[in-house]
Amino acid sequence: MTALDRYVRLESDGLWRADPDAQRRDVTVSFGDATLVIADRAGRPLAHWSLPAVQRRNPGENPAIYTPDADAAETLEIADDLMIDAIEEVRGALDRARPKPGILRHLITTSLTVTILALTVFWLPGALTRQTLAVVPLSKRTEIGAAILGHLQRETGPACREPSGIAAATQLVRRLIGPDTRTRLVVLPKLAQGAVALPGEIIALDRALLEQTDDPAVAAGYIILAQTARAQMDPLEQVLHQAGLGVTFRLLTTGNIPPEILQANAQGIIAGATTLPNASALRAAFIQAALPSAPYDAMSAARGDGATLVANTAEQAPQTPLILSDDDWVSLQNICNS
Repeated sequence: MTALDRYVRLESDGLWRADPDAQRRDVTVSFGDATLVIADRAGRPLAHWSLPAVQRRNPGENPAIYTPDADAAETLEIADDLMIDAIEEVRGALDRARPKPGILRHLITTSLTVTILALTVFWLPGALTRQTLAVVPLSKRTEIGAAILGHLQRETGPACREPSGIAAATQLVRRLIGPDTRTRLVVLPKLAQGAVALPGEIIALDRALLEQTDDPAVAAGYIILAQTARAQMDPLEQVLHQAGLGVTFRLLTTGNIPPEILQANAQGIIAGATTLPNASALRAAFIQAALPSAPYDAMSAARGDGATLVANTAEQAPQTPLILSDDDWVSLQNICNS
Protein backbone atom coordinates (compact mmCIF):
# COMPACT_ATOMS: atom_id res chain seq x y z
CA MET A 1 0.00 0.00 0.00
CA THR A 2 2.15 2.86 -1.33
CA ALA A 3 0.15 5.69 0.22
CA LEU A 4 0.22 4.13 3.69
CA ASP A 5 3.95 3.38 3.44
CA ARG A 6 4.62 7.04 2.61
CA TYR A 7 2.90 8.29 5.76
CA VAL A 8 3.82 5.50 8.20
CA ARG A 9 5.94 7.84 10.36
CA LEU A 10 3.57 10.82 10.23
CA GLU A 11 2.09 12.03 13.53
CA SER A 12 -0.12 14.94 14.53
CA ASP A 13 -2.06 16.28 17.47
CA GLY A 14 -5.80 15.71 17.74
CA LEU A 15 -8.79 15.93 20.06
CA TRP A 16 -10.43 12.58 20.85
CA ARG A 17 -13.84 12.05 22.43
CA ALA A 18 -14.87 8.53 23.50
CA ASP A 19 -18.59 9.39 23.34
CA PRO A 20 -20.77 12.52 23.10
CA ASP A 21 -20.90 12.91 26.89
CA ALA A 22 -17.14 12.57 27.43
CA GLN A 23 -14.65 15.43 27.54
CA ARG A 24 -12.33 15.88 24.58
CA ARG A 25 -8.76 14.68 25.23
CA ASP A 26 -5.50 15.84 23.68
CA VAL A 27 -4.07 12.87 21.79
CA THR A 28 -1.39 11.92 19.29
CA VAL A 29 -2.56 10.46 15.98
CA SER A 30 -0.37 8.19 13.83
CA PHE A 31 -0.63 5.49 11.20
CA GLY A 32 -0.40 1.78 12.02
CA ASP A 33 -0.76 -1.27 9.80
CA ALA A 34 -4.00 -0.34 7.99
CA THR A 35 -5.11 1.42 11.19
CA LEU A 36 -5.25 4.91 12.66
CA VAL A 37 -3.61 4.81 16.10
CA ILE A 38 -4.84 7.20 18.79
CA ALA A 39 -2.60 7.50 21.88
CA ASP A 40 -2.47 9.72 24.94
CA ARG A 41 0.40 12.10 25.61
CA ALA A 42 2.30 9.33 27.40
CA GLY A 43 2.15 7.19 24.27
CA ARG A 44 -0.41 4.74 25.64
CA PRO A 45 -2.84 3.58 22.95
CA LEU A 46 -6.45 4.62 23.46
CA ALA A 47 -7.96 3.29 20.23
CA HIS A 48 -7.08 1.63 16.92
CA TRP A 49 -9.38 2.54 14.02
CA SER A 50 -9.50 0.43 10.89
CA LEU A 51 -8.61 2.80 8.03
CA PRO A 52 -11.02 1.17 5.53
CA ALA A 53 -13.89 1.86 7.95
CA VAL A 54 -12.95 5.44 8.99
CA GLN A 55 -15.59 8.05 8.06
CA ARG A 56 -15.29 11.84 7.80
CA ARG A 57 -18.28 13.74 9.13
CA ASN A 58 -17.50 17.15 7.64
CA PRO A 59 -15.89 16.87 4.17
CA GLY A 60 -14.14 20.06 3.10
CA GLU A 61 -14.21 21.67 6.54
CA ASN A 62 -11.34 22.28 8.98
CA PRO A 63 -10.75 20.97 11.56
CA ALA A 64 -11.73 17.58 10.13
CA ILE A 65 -13.91 15.33 12.27
CA TYR A 66 -13.53 11.55 11.89
CA THR A 67 -15.33 8.52 13.35
CA PRO A 68 -14.25 4.84 13.35
CA ASP A 69 -17.37 3.89 11.35
CA ALA A 70 -20.65 5.39 10.17
CA ASP A 71 -22.60 4.54 13.34
CA ALA A 72 -19.93 5.27 15.97
CA ALA A 73 -20.30 7.90 18.70
CA GLU A 74 -16.53 8.14 19.12
CA THR A 75 -14.93 11.14 17.32
CA LEU A 76 -11.48 12.47 16.45
CA GLU A 77 -10.84 16.11 15.54
CA ILE A 78 -7.71 16.97 13.52
CA ALA A 79 -6.62 20.45 12.45
CA ASP A 80 -3.24 19.51 10.91
CA ASP A 81 -3.63 19.94 7.12
CA LEU A 82 -0.82 17.47 6.34
CA MET A 83 -2.38 14.73 8.48
CA ILE A 84 -5.83 15.43 7.01
CA ASP A 85 -4.44 15.18 3.48
CA ALA A 86 -2.61 11.97 4.42
CA ILE A 87 -5.73 10.35 5.88
CA GLU A 88 -7.79 11.35 2.85
CA GLU A 89 -5.14 10.03 0.44
CA VAL A 90 -4.86 6.69 2.27
CA ARG A 91 -8.65 6.34 2.47
CA GLY A 92 -8.86 7.13 -1.25
CA ALA A 93 -6.17 4.55 -2.03
CA LEU A 94 -8.02 1.93 0.01
CA ASP A 95 -11.27 2.77 -1.77
CA ARG A 96 -9.63 2.56 -5.19
CA ALA A 97 -8.12 -0.80 -4.24
CA ARG A 98 -11.56 -2.25 -3.61
CA PRO A 99 -13.01 -4.19 -6.50
CA LYS A 100 -15.22 -2.01 -8.75
CA PRO A 101 -17.98 -3.27 -10.99
CA GLY A 102 -17.29 -3.04 -14.74
CA ILE A 103 -17.08 -4.97 -17.96
CA LEU A 104 -13.80 -6.67 -17.04
CA ARG A 105 -15.11 -7.64 -13.63
CA HIS A 106 -18.29 -9.05 -15.15
CA LEU A 107 -16.23 -11.07 -17.61
CA ILE A 108 -13.97 -12.37 -14.84
CA THR A 109 -16.95 -13.17 -12.62
CA THR A 110 -18.72 -14.99 -15.45
CA SER A 111 -15.59 -16.97 -16.32
CA LEU A 112 -15.05 -17.95 -12.70
CA THR A 113 -18.70 -18.96 -12.35
CA VAL A 114 -18.54 -21.20 -15.41
CA THR A 115 -15.27 -22.72 -14.25
CA ILE A 116 -16.56 -23.44 -10.76
CA LEU A 117 -19.77 -24.96 -12.12
CA ALA A 118 -17.74 -27.18 -14.43
CA LEU A 119 -15.47 -28.35 -11.62
CA THR A 120 -18.13 -28.72 -8.91
CA VAL A 121 -17.80 -32.50 -8.86
CA PHE A 122 -14.02 -32.31 -8.37
CA TRP A 123 -13.60 -29.12 -6.32
CA LEU A 124 -15.03 -29.61 -2.85
CA PRO A 125 -16.63 -26.67 -1.04
CA GLY A 126 -13.81 -26.72 1.50
CA ALA A 127 -11.31 -25.82 -1.23
CA LEU A 128 -13.23 -22.65 -2.09
CA THR A 129 -13.38 -21.66 1.57
CA ARG A 130 -9.65 -22.29 2.06
CA GLN A 131 -8.79 -20.24 -1.03
CA THR A 132 -10.98 -17.37 0.14
CA LEU A 133 -9.51 -17.36 3.64
CA ALA A 134 -6.00 -17.37 2.18
CA VAL A 135 -6.50 -14.21 0.13
CA VAL A 136 -8.61 -12.03 2.46
CA PRO A 137 -6.21 -9.38 3.91
CA LEU A 138 -6.10 -8.30 7.54
CA SER A 139 -7.64 -4.92 6.67
CA LYS A 140 -10.73 -6.63 5.23
CA ARG A 141 -10.90 -9.04 8.18
CA THR A 142 -10.75 -6.05 10.54
CA GLU A 143 -13.53 -4.34 8.60
CA ILE A 144 -15.69 -7.49 8.86
CA GLY A 145 -14.92 -7.92 12.57
CA ALA A 146 -15.71 -4.26 13.26
CA ALA A 147 -19.05 -4.63 11.47
CA ILE A 148 -19.96 -7.70 13.56
CA LEU A 149 -18.89 -5.83 16.70
CA GLY A 150 -21.15 -2.94 15.71
CA HIS A 151 -24.13 -5.31 15.45
CA LEU A 152 -23.23 -6.82 18.84
CA GLN A 153 -23.17 -3.40 20.48
CA ARG A 154 -26.67 -2.63 19.25
CA GLU A 155 -27.83 -5.54 21.41
CA THR A 156 -25.42 -5.38 24.37
CA GLY A 157 -24.87 -1.64 24.58
CA PRO A 158 -21.67 0.20 23.54
CA ALA A 159 -18.25 -1.22 24.24
CA CYS A 160 -16.56 0.09 27.39
CA ARG A 161 -14.08 2.85 26.56
CA GLU A 162 -12.58 4.32 29.75
CA PRO A 163 -9.07 5.28 28.50
CA SER A 164 -6.98 3.88 31.37
CA GLY A 165 -9.03 0.68 31.15
CA ILE A 166 -8.30 0.42 27.42
CA ALA A 167 -4.59 0.83 28.14
CA ALA A 168 -4.77 -1.90 30.80
CA ALA A 169 -6.60 -4.19 28.36
CA THR A 170 -3.76 -3.70 25.90
CA GLN A 171 -1.23 -4.61 28.59
CA LEU A 172 -3.17 -7.76 29.47
CA VAL A 173 -3.35 -8.95 25.86
CA ARG A 174 0.37 -8.36 25.38
CA ARG A 175 1.12 -10.28 28.57
CA LEU A 176 -0.94 -13.27 27.42
CA ILE A 177 -0.34 -13.40 23.67
CA GLY A 178 2.95 -11.56 23.15
CA PRO A 179 4.35 -8.01 23.02
CA ASP A 180 3.96 -7.78 19.22
CA THR A 181 0.37 -8.99 19.05
CA ARG A 182 -2.18 -6.98 17.08
CA THR A 183 -5.05 -8.49 19.05
CA ARG A 184 -7.46 -5.91 20.44
CA LEU A 185 -9.54 -6.63 23.56
CA VAL A 186 -13.03 -5.09 23.62
CA VAL A 187 -15.17 -5.26 26.78
CA LEU A 188 -18.93 -5.52 26.21
CA PRO A 189 -21.61 -4.99 28.87
CA LYS A 190 -22.90 -8.55 28.41
CA LEU A 191 -21.60 -11.60 26.52
CA ALA A 192 -23.05 -15.03 27.25
CA GLN A 193 -19.91 -16.96 26.23
CA GLY A 194 -17.58 -14.93 28.42
CA ALA A 195 -15.24 -14.25 25.52
CA VAL A 196 -15.38 -14.70 21.77
CA ALA A 197 -12.90 -14.11 18.94
CA LEU A 198 -14.07 -12.02 15.97
CA PRO A 199 -12.45 -11.63 12.54
CA GLY A 200 -9.65 -9.09 12.42
CA GLU A 201 -7.88 -10.13 15.65
CA ILE A 202 -10.60 -8.78 17.94
CA ILE A 203 -11.55 -10.51 21.20
CA ALA A 204 -14.77 -9.47 22.91
CA LEU A 205 -14.96 -10.02 26.69
CA ASP A 206 -17.93 -10.05 29.08
CA ARG A 207 -17.82 -7.15 31.58
CA ALA A 208 -18.98 -9.50 34.37
CA LEU A 209 -15.64 -11.37 34.23
CA LEU A 210 -13.94 -8.20 35.43
CA GLU A 211 -16.46 -7.27 38.12
CA GLN A 212 -17.38 -10.63 39.69
CA THR A 213 -13.86 -11.53 40.81
CA ASP A 214 -10.74 -9.88 42.16
CA ASP A 215 -8.46 -12.28 40.29
CA PRO A 216 -7.27 -11.14 36.82
CA ALA A 217 -6.51 -14.80 36.03
CA VAL A 218 -10.23 -15.35 35.40
CA ALA A 219 -10.51 -12.77 32.59
CA ALA A 220 -7.08 -13.85 31.34
CA GLY A 221 -8.29 -17.45 31.15
CA TYR A 222 -11.27 -16.51 29.00
CA ILE A 223 -9.00 -14.50 26.69
CA ILE A 224 -6.80 -17.60 26.27
CA LEU A 225 -9.97 -19.64 25.62
CA ALA A 226 -11.02 -17.29 22.80
CA GLN A 227 -7.51 -17.11 21.35
CA THR A 228 -7.17 -20.91 21.35
CA ALA A 229 -10.56 -21.28 19.69
CA ARG A 230 -9.40 -18.79 17.03
CA ALA A 231 -6.30 -20.90 16.37
CA GLN A 232 -8.46 -24.00 15.82
CA MET A 233 -11.25 -22.32 13.84
CA ASP A 234 -10.77 -19.02 11.99
CA PRO A 235 -13.68 -16.71 13.02
CA LEU A 236 -14.07 -15.66 9.39
CA GLU A 237 -14.35 -19.33 8.42
CA GLN A 238 -17.21 -19.65 10.90
CA VAL A 239 -18.99 -16.75 9.20
CA LEU A 240 -18.55 -18.37 5.78
CA HIS A 241 -19.69 -21.80 6.99
CA GLN A 242 -22.89 -20.25 8.32
CA ALA A 243 -23.45 -18.16 5.17
CA GLY A 244 -22.83 -20.84 2.54
CA LEU A 245 -20.85 -21.12 -0.69
CA GLY A 246 -22.65 -18.24 -2.41
CA VAL A 247 -21.40 -15.74 0.16
CA THR A 248 -17.94 -17.35 0.16
CA PHE A 249 -17.74 -16.95 -3.61
CA ARG A 250 -18.95 -13.35 -3.36
CA LEU A 251 -16.25 -12.52 -0.80
CA LEU A 252 -13.61 -14.11 -3.04
CA THR A 253 -14.67 -12.27 -6.19
CA THR A 254 -15.90 -8.89 -4.89
CA GLY A 255 -14.39 -8.59 -1.41
CA ASN A 256 -17.80 -8.05 0.17
CA ILE A 257 -20.15 -9.89 2.53
CA PRO A 258 -23.82 -8.84 2.67
CA PRO A 259 -24.57 -6.84 5.86
CA GLU A 260 -27.43 -9.17 6.77
CA ILE A 261 -24.96 -12.08 6.94
CA LEU A 262 -22.79 -10.22 9.47
CA GLN A 263 -25.88 -9.23 11.44
CA ALA A 264 -26.99 -12.88 11.54
CA ASN A 265 -23.55 -13.89 12.80
CA ALA A 266 -23.79 -11.29 15.57
CA GLN A 267 -27.24 -12.56 16.51
CA GLY A 268 -25.82 -16.07 16.81
CA ILE A 269 -23.13 -14.78 19.17
CA ILE A 270 -25.76 -12.94 21.22
CA ALA A 271 -27.72 -16.20 21.46
CA GLY A 272 -24.65 -17.89 22.96
CA ALA A 273 -23.23 -19.74 19.96
CA THR A 274 -19.54 -20.54 20.45
CA THR A 275 -16.81 -22.92 19.35
CA LEU A 276 -14.79 -24.39 22.20
CA PRO A 277 -11.24 -25.65 21.65
CA ASN A 278 -10.34 -29.15 22.75
CA ALA A 279 -9.10 -29.43 26.32
CA SER A 280 -5.56 -30.52 25.42
CA ALA A 281 -5.00 -27.51 23.15
CA LEU A 282 -6.45 -25.19 25.78
CA ARG A 283 -4.26 -26.69 28.50
CA ALA A 284 -1.18 -26.22 26.31
CA ALA A 285 -2.16 -22.59 25.68
CA PHE A 286 -2.47 -21.93 29.43
CA ILE A 287 0.96 -23.44 30.02
CA GLN A 288 2.51 -21.42 27.18
CA ALA A 289 0.99 -18.24 28.64
CA ALA A 290 2.27 -19.23 32.13
CA LEU A 291 -1.25 -18.82 33.45
CA PRO A 292 -2.90 -20.76 36.31
CA SER A 293 -6.07 -22.44 35.13
CA ALA A 294 -7.77 -23.03 38.51
CA PRO A 295 -9.42 -19.55 38.68
CA TYR A 296 -10.72 -19.92 35.12
CA ASP A 297 -11.94 -23.47 35.84
CA ALA A 298 -13.91 -22.32 38.87
CA MET A 299 -15.60 -19.46 36.97
CA SER A 300 -16.23 -21.64 33.90
CA ALA A 301 -17.91 -24.28 36.05
CA ALA A 302 -20.05 -21.65 37.77
CA ARG A 303 -21.13 -20.05 34.48
CA GLY A 304 -21.23 -23.24 32.41
CA ASP A 305 -19.77 -21.51 29.38
CA GLY A 306 -16.26 -22.85 28.78
CA ALA A 307 -14.06 -25.89 28.36
CA THR A 308 -13.02 -27.31 31.73
CA LEU A 309 -9.37 -28.14 32.40
CA VAL A 310 -9.53 -29.51 35.99
CA ALA A 311 -5.72 -29.87 36.32
CA ASN A 312 -4.09 -26.64 37.48
CA THR A 313 -1.63 -25.64 34.76
CA ALA A 314 0.32 -23.51 37.25
CA GLU A 315 1.85 -26.77 38.48
CA GLN A 316 3.17 -27.49 34.98
CA ALA A 317 4.39 -24.01 34.03
CA PRO A 318 8.01 -23.15 34.99
CA GLN A 319 6.87 -19.95 36.69
CA THR A 320 3.85 -17.69 36.80
CA PRO A 321 4.80 -14.07 36.05
CA LEU A 322 2.58 -11.20 37.11
CA ILE A 323 -0.60 -11.06 35.03
CA LEU A 324 -1.34 -7.37 35.66
CA SER A 325 -0.18 -4.82 38.21
CA ASP A 326 -2.74 -3.87 40.86
CA ASP A 327 -3.19 -0.43 39.30
CA ASP A 328 -3.75 -1.85 35.82
CA TRP A 329 -6.20 -4.45 37.14
CA VAL A 330 -8.22 -1.78 38.93
CA SER A 331 -8.22 0.31 35.73
CA LEU A 332 -9.42 -2.69 33.73
CA GLN A 333 -12.16 -3.43 36.24
CA ASN A 334 -13.35 0.17 35.85
CA ILE A 335 -13.19 0.25 32.04
CA CYS A 336 -16.97 0.63 31.85
CA ASN A 337 -17.07 3.52 34.35
CA SER A 338 -16.26 6.35 31.98
